[in-house]
Amino acid sequence: MNEGRTVFSQLMDFLPLHQFRRCVERYSGNHKIQCFTCLDQFLCLAFRQLTFRESLRDIEACLRAQQPKLYHVSFRGAISRSNLGYANGHGDWRIYAAFAQVLIGTARDLYRDEPFGVEFVRNRGCPGLHDHRSPVCRCFRGENSAAARAR
Repeated sequence: MNEGRTVFSQLMDFLPLHQFRRCVERYSGNHKIQCFTCLDQFLCLAFRQLTFRESLRDIEACLRAQQPKLYHVSFRGAISRSNLGYANGHGDWRIYAAFAQVLIGTARDLYRDEPFGVEFVRNRGCPGLHDHRSPVCRCFRGENSAAARAR
C-alpha cells in the first residue's frame, strides 16, 4: 500500500499556485465564497481532466473515495455536485483564462529551443497560418486573398 503522496498531489506541486491566487484576487473570484473556493474548483477540474472523469457525479465519487487525502492535495472545501455545479455556472471564467496564459508562458520558456513538430507554410496570398487542405481555406479553392477579403 502506498503511504506517500498521491500522484495528483505531486503534479499539482509543479503549478505556480501563487500566480493562480493573483488571478483570483484580480477578478475577485473568492468574494462572498464561504466553503468552495476557486482553488477547490480548479483542483476538481484538473482532477477531472487528468483522470478522464465524465460527470460531476463521477468527480464527486472519486474524490470522496479519497477523503482523508484531500487536505494534503490542497482541497479545503466540501466536494459535492451542487458546489461544483454552482461554481462552474457562476464562477468567473477570466480567472482560468488568465491562469492559462501564465501556464502557456511557462511552457514557452521551457520549450523555446525544442522543435514544434508541425511546419507552418504561408502561401502567397494566404491571409493566415492554418491547414491549407481544409475546405474552409480559400487558398485551397484557388481564390486569392484580395477576393476573399472583399467578401
